Amino acid sequence: MPRYDYYCEANEEVVEVIHGMTTKLTTWGELCECGGQDLGGTPPDAHVRRIFTAAPMANTPTGNSELKNNGWTRLEKRYDGTYENVTATGTEKKHLNPNDPSSLPHLHKKISD
Repeated sequence: MPRYDYYCEANEEVVEVIHGMTTKLTTWGELCECGGQDLGGTPPDAHVRRIFTAAPMANTPTGNSELKNNGWTRLEKRYDGTYENVTATGTEKKHLNPNDPSSLPHLHKKISD
């Protein structure tokens, strides 16, 4: 799951939490519950906003084996215009054919959130 940084103006703290991409945290209480931390002296209804402290995807693995181990799919375009799935696993086909749906990556098995 992805990591997000949130800023609270009431206490000027930045907190990093891990949650699904569809989760929306808007209050200090929600943030503390998600991050498993104590509210401290900050009211639970204090507003928080998501911030970027590092470039998005800066910690994304880049090597094919790293991508494969983390559930990513990488397609490389070949000189003849076809695509090769260089991170194919299990029953996935290595070469994609747009006329053959069974050759597409098994994204439904890789997406968990």
